[in-house]
Amino acid sequence: MIILQNAMEKSQLYKVDEFGIKNYNYGILGFFSLAIFSLINISLGYVTFLAEIGAVNSPVQNYADALWLMLMSSTTIGFGDVYPITFIGRAAVFIMFILGVGILGGVGAVFANKIFGFADTNIKNRELRKQNEEIIAQNVKIHRQLAKLEEKLESFSPQK
Repeated sequence: MIILQNAMEKSQLYKVDEFGIKNYNYGILGFFSLAIFSLINISLGYVTFLAEIGAVNSPVQNYADALWLMLMSSTTIGFGDVYPITFIGRAAVFIMFILGVGILGGVGAVFANKIFGFADTNIKNRELRKQNEEIIAQNVKIHRQLAKLEEKLESFSPQK
């Protein structure tokens, strides 16, 4: 487990800040997400092409049609001009619906977070927690000093 954690830190996928929070490198994660998205589109497009090319009356006439089908499926647009008629083609489109929406949704969330700055509140909360810790430490120090002063004042007051 420690080896994996060290490898992750060296990979530059995230850095741990002074609060112990992992701050992910969204550029690298976005690149990998889009690379995986492209690979899935190309692979499932090829599977669909192989399944549909031999089917009678299939709208998928070439690999470009199959790739177009995968892209439209992954974005849930699905124009309907190209559609699968075989079980394997339909299964590939179903898988692309699920994976494509997940990957594109995740990448979209990262960009929205960067554009609108939703993470800024998280950073502010961490800064406020640090400031609160400093204020509490300062209050404890002042309390100790007051206790010492009270002891000195009691030593000057006449004993009953």
